[in-house]
Amino acid sequence: MNDQQKNTLLKVARDTVEAVVRQKAPPKAQSDDPELNAPCGCFVTLKNRGRLRGCIGQFTSESPLIELTAEMAKASATGDPRFFGDPITIRELEKLDVEISVLSALQRTDDALSLRLGTDGIYIKRGRASGCFLPQVATETGWDKEEFLSYCCAHKAGLAPDAWKEPETEVYLFTADAFGADFKDI
Repeated sequence: MNDQQKNTLLKVARDTVEAVVRQKAPPKAQSDDPELNAPCGCFVTLKNRGRLRGCIGQFTSESPLIELTAEMAKASATGDPRFFGDPITIRELEKLDVEISVLSALQRTDDALSLRLGTDGIYIKRGRASGCFLPQVATETGWDKEEFLSYCCAHKAGLAPDAWKEPETEVYLFTADAFGADFKDI
């Protein structure tokens, strides 16, 4: 993805977040760019001075990437259940950082320890329980491979920390083209 495409997606995310926080209708996300109109998964992460304020995404989509970016930006700003009691405020907007992670397809692995820290994200699923970490989480936390997998099982999927070792647990790897900017600089 080139810089112009990244800037377009960041502007879509910023404009959507600002509109929904101000309780206005977000602008329609559209582009003539074929890459931005291709169906693709993405996550939108919002942080205030490094503190998570929302992170929502989808691994796959029938919708164009540009539309999914707007949808995930709205969900990150208003629909992340971790922040229902502490929503993003209008005064907070200028302090936000926006990060978009455009995802590759999920690849199931039988060797969870084959993941490349800082390059591969993980999606862990067992029955109805599931959880994921974007690739950048390993870098931000400094976890090793086993910690990365165990924290995802225990803290995201609600499974036992070592559930990733069990054959009934599905482990998927994916990569992300992650990019971001300060809200006020977009």
